[in-house]
Amino acid sequence: MKQFIVDAFTDEVFKGNPAAVCLPDRPVTDETMQKIAKENNLSETAFIAKERDEYLLRWFTPKDEIDLCGHATLASAFIVLNIVERDRDNVVFNTKSGQLKVTQKGDLYEMDFPAYELKKVDVTQEMEEAVGGKPLEAYKGRDLLLVMDEDFDIEGAEPDMEKIEQLDGLIVHITQKGKDKYDCISRSFAPKLLVDEDPVCGSGHCHISVYWSEVLGKKDILAYQASERSGVLHTKVEGDRVSLAGNAVLYSRGQIHY
Repeated sequence: MKQFIVDAFTDEVFKGNPAAVCLPDRPVTDETMQKIAKENNLSETAFIAKERDEYLLRWFTPKDEIDLCGHATLASAFIVLNIVERDRDNVVFNTKSGQLKVTQKGDLYEMDFPAYELKKVDVTQEMEEAVGGKPLEAYKGRDLLLVMDEDFDIEGAEPDMEKIEQLDGLIVHITQKGKDKYDCISRSFAPKLLVDEDPVCGSGHCHISVYWSEVLGKKDILAYQASERSGVLHTKVEGDRVSLAGNAVLYSRGQIHY
């Protein structure tokens, strides 16, 4: 089985969010896909297979299969459009979250994702203890979104992962109003998926950008992910959809023997 590792939401290797993209050359069981994801020990491993003019796409963390992943979708599109079918400028993936279309526009890969509906919830002592500061507001979608004051040191924050794991939501995001050219700055934590910090979370911005679009009164949100690896997402919120665009770069290619 061919496997590629792509750094997504960056134009430099060793930055952004790495994802493995696997192209099975024969039928592979769910159990084997999960074992490969665990062996890779990246936040996500994607498996893609051609279906007529489209592709089947599935995502696995080291622990479980998940229903949506932004950076591994971007990575998968990068492989299809640059290695598998270089004469194309877009690809449609069939996934557990429906059809996802990715279009190459210059150096950016633009993805069309569903937006999550955010429900405001009470800020709790447990949230404050988990992230090391009191959130101004809290919202729940698939994930938990905690809005922090602008004075909160989001880049230097050291959340307690055991306490993060006890909070609601699949992933916990902390976010604050951006500085300079960025509309927002965020970080994402996923200990429930055996990933302490997701370096650049695409699906998380289907929560984050929805919030900031409403607060700032604009559709286009330039988002910065303040992990150690860092990353930039060009997002646009339109109704119940979010456009996520970013760069990607190939880190490695290899062969899995199983």
